[in-house]
Amino acid sequence: MIRSVQLVGYFAWFGVELLVRRPKTRPERAQWLHRFCSAALRGLGVRLTVEGSFPDRGAVISNHLSYVDIVVFAALRACVFCSKAEIEQWPVVGWMTTMAGTVYVARGRGGSALKAKGGMQAAADAGLPVVFFPEGTTTNGQEMLPFHSGLLAQAMAVKEPITAAHIAYSFDEDNGPGVSVADDVCFWGDAPMLKHIFRFLGLKGVHCTVRFAPGPIRFSRDGLHRKAAALEARAAVVALAR
Repeated sequence: MIRSVQLVGYFAWFGVELLVRRPKTRPERAQWLHRFCSAALRGLGVRLTVEGSFPDRGAVISNHLSYVDIVVFAALRACVFCSKAEIEQWPVVGWMTTMAGTVYVARGRGGSALKAKGGMQAAADAGLPVVFFPEGTTTNGQEMLPFHSGLLAQAMAVKEPITAAHIAYSFDEDNGPGVSVADDVCFWGDAPMLKHIFRFLGLKGVHCTVRFAPGPIRFSRDGLHRKAAALEARAAVVALAR
């Protein structure tokens, strides 16, 4: 209950700030999201461990487990997200990322690839890293899905470095029988989102670990076919899981 009130408070405070200040540039909006998510993560009681460094520019690709992933990455650094169009409809998170200038991509819709490339180039020009999740959806963390090659191909076309990252969750405290990271932290399948959020707010000792590769992915060759590049990119993220 206390965390729910805190989250509403953060949402109201930063929402009013957004309406009053109306940040116009991409860096200003990304900085707003960074401060918002930093405060929200503390309010949620999530302990964060980071191994490696968030790159200053280029693309960051990661596995995807929950809406919390977006809060975590934004809390670490001012950045821009490139996400599937459905996230725009997510409660709270969708509003945050939209206001922060997220580039939404609808699969199979004409112009999405060009829009993604343009968004990534604009972020690069503004000196901001772009975060996206090539699995295209969230999982329970038991297995990493194949990577979609579309966004990856656009990131490669911008000719910015692409850095692998991996995110994982665990519990530092006992949350009782029947509670698991796979079902109560990870958000996947057909789970109702609002119900999941309230369940998450009741968890104790949630610990998030983010690992960044020491440098950009070195693809086997220039001009690599995007399907082959997706396989190599996935291998780079898998290598960070342990």
